Formats: sequence, C-alpha cells, structure tokens
Amino acid sequence: MHDNFSLKPYNTFGVEAKAKYFTEVTTIDELKEAILFSRSHSLPLLFLGGGSNVLLTKDFDGLVILLNLKGITEKNQDENNILVTANAGENWHGFVMYCLNNNYGGLENLSLIPGNVGTSPMQNIGAYGTEIKDIFVQCSVLNLETLAVEIFDLEQCRFGYRDSIFKQEGKGKYVILDVTFRLTTKNHIIKTEYGAITGELEKLNIKNPTIQDVSNAVINIRQSKLPDPKLIGNAGSFFKNPTIPKSQFEDLKLKFENIQGYPNGDQVKVPAGWLIEQCGWKGKQIGNVASHRLQSLVIINATGNATGKEIYDFSTLIINSVKEKFGIELEREVNII
Repeated sequence: MHDNFSLKPYNTFGVEAKAKYFTEVTTIDELKEAILFSRSHSLPLLFLGGGSNVLLTKDFDGLVILLNLKGITEKNQDENNILVTANAGENWHGFVMYCLNNNYGGLENLSLIPGNVGTSPMQNIGAYGTEIKDIFVQCSVLNLETLAVEIFDLEQCRFGYRDSIFKQEGKGKYVILDVTFRLTTKNHIIKTEYGAITGELEKLNIKNPTIQDVSNAVINIRQSKLPDPKLIGNAGSFFKNPTIPKSQFEDLKLKFENIQGYPNGDQVKVPAGWLIEQCGWKGKQIGNVASHRLQSLVIINATGNATGKEIYDFSTLIINSVKEKFGIELEREVNII
C-alpha cells in the first residue's frame, strides 16, 4: 500500500494526479483485502486497468486499485468453437495476438485497441464491424457490497453502443475479474466490409484474407491514423458517434450536403470525427492540448504537460462547437474522474 502516489504512469493521457492510497492486486484475495481496507478507512474506490479510457481531472482522495489479475484458460466447445477466458489484467492487444497465434477467430477486427481485457465489456468495445457482444459469453465479477463472485451472461450485461450495465445501474457496484469469449477454430467469419479494411487488403494484394491478414490490415490502418499513447498522451476516441433520428438527419442533409451517416432503422449514426472536423478542430491546439492532426476524434496531450482539467475543458469547447453548428450534442466516451 502506497500513499500520496502518482498516477501519471497509470493513465494513457499521461496527466499528473495523485492517489491518497494506491495498491496493486494480482489475486482475488488481495482484491478483497484492499476493498476491506477501503471500507475500514471510509475511502472511495477507483479501479484502474490499462488506464486507456480514463481522464483524471484531479487528485483522487481515496484508494486506487490497479487490477493486475493475469491468466488465460481455454475450453473446447465443439469442432468449430472454443471458449477462451482471459483475466482482467491481461493486455487487450496481447490477448488478441494470443488468440490469433492459436488461429482462434473473432477478435481480429479489434486488434491494437488500447487497454486491458477487464474493461472491454464495460463499454462494449468495438471497431471495424465487430463489437465485444458478438463473441461474448460471460464475465465473472466481484460484487463490491457482498464480496461474492457472480457471473454475468450476455443478456445480463445489456450491451449497447459503447454501453453496458457496468456503465449504467451497475456502475460502482462490480469489478470485472475475467471475460469469456466464444471464438472459432476453423470456419472463421471474415469481416472486411467495414471502414478501410478492403482497401488495405487490396494494397497488400490479398484476395482471400485470413484472420491474421484482417488483423494486420486493422493494425496498419490504426497505426496510420491514431497516435501511440506511449509516444503522445491520448485515450483513443474521446467521443461516441452520436445517433440521431432519421428526420433530424434529413433536415441536416438539406443544409450540409456532405454530412455522413449510417442508417439503423429510424435512427442514423453520424461520425463524430466528421462533425468535429467540420467545426475546424482537426489539428487545432490550445495551450497543451490538441485535436490530433490525422483523427479529430482523438484529443492529445500535445506537449506532455497538460492537466486533466485542460483536456476536459478542451473537450467541452468541441462539444459546444458541434452543438452550435449541427444541433447535435456529443457524448464523451472516456470516463471522467
């Protein structure tokens, strides 16, 4: 247990914030002990995994628990499916590479997403036509009130777009211990129709892609558009893509002919990056903070010296700007602490 502990190395924005207390846990028993310590000292709790989806705007006057539960187990289900369980502290991309090295299909479109396995169900992470819910079986969680381990299946998790029960009424009530996925071992379903994957595969002269080829294409695309958090502080996409009524989209199209949208029933998903770019934010810097020059959805700690509050205030300016121009209110995808 450490006190007055710097969290700068534990968040991908690289902002400075201190925890009143900090501890790292590698077993469920250690996790329970830490929770009991927080109770006995009436301390609020904050759980950190890879620190890739969090913005620390101030010091945390409580106990920060770094979840470092490691391990991967497998269970054959049938001749074409395998259940693979990864503990919460496993690095997400490392886990995806483990599965690909074993020729397990289903996660390849989610390559190079920052963070750890434990946070993946919280916001139903997704990219290039795949979301966690597509291959999710269950997750084990620790009930923070009873300290009992519970199992949440697909239905109980109530996944939505970048959403789940863990961001709604379950927020602050559970901590995810491990996640189980159903992956293919032979007849893989190759998804190449979303985003720039097809173009990237053509560039590589690949006509019949394997899951490894899809993963390589996704990695190439992400590396060409998104800054590496190890080199420049960021949390990936800062905002959700907003969904608006079809009627509102049609009205906007009369005013903005080039507006992009992806219909889904009577709703249309509008790319937040496009909206932000149209408001002149792409590559724009104010003080220590900027919108990335290649992907306006990504806010960066441009100088390495930004505070969490500076980044938050910068995001507010973007939200206000988009709302004023398009009448659409962007929602932050990153958890604000």
